[in-house]
Amino acid sequence: MSLPLQMDDTKVKRGIVIKDDWPGYNLDLFTYPEHYHEDIENIYIPHGVIMNRIERLARYIMEDFEDSKIMVLCVLKGGYKFCADLVEFIEVLGRNSNRYLETRVEFIRLKSYLNDQSTEDLHIIGSSDLSFLRGKAIVDTGKTMKALLKHVETFEPKMVKVAGLLVKRVSNMTESLTNYVGFEIPNRFVVGYALDYNEYFRDLNHICVISKKGKIKYKI
Repeated sequence: MSLPLQMDDTKVKRGIVIKDDWPGYNLDLFTYPEHYHEDIENIYIPHGVIMNRIERLARYIMEDFEDSKIMVLCVLKGGYKFCADLVEFIEVLGRNSNRYLETRVEFIRLKSYLNDQSTEDLHIIGSSDLSFLRGKAIVDTGKTMKALLKHVETFEPKMVKVAGLLVKRVSNMTESLTNYVGFEIPNRFVVGYALDYNEYFRDLNHICVISKKGKIKYKI
């Protein structure tokens, strides 16, 4: 079985499109924490595919930014692995080329989900003072963008670009706010690679679809 990936003509804008009927990989084909065996339906995007795609996003960023320094604003907690791997690839690519893009990483934590439902309220947890962004070129890595971008822009950064590992395809989908997209996926609730369901599943390396039993087991 092959992963039904296709690259949209707009390349960076939509990223790799995973079709609606993609069933994922059988759990027996991969290793994962055994205690999640009945809590996930399938391996939706294997870890190796995730890493290769992030390396490509790092190349896009290296090609696009003329500044020798960028600020990376990582949205916790779900974005921490993506951010760490993206920055690592940027640094590796810089060391292996004649152009080095200096990166500084800052963190912000947002909360917008209860169980598997996105809530109307976006909570910025921790310091909301982002004055250190003023005049900087920013690559923002995270998923809850509209409200956050509005907040970030009040601090007058020089430029803001958004990198997102996943963008969900929904019926009322408008133009994406994400400039660097890893994968465009159907509107399914996925976990793993630091994406959680009530703080569980962050320790999965793969991106997986949570099962009904898993939702019930870890519901609050």
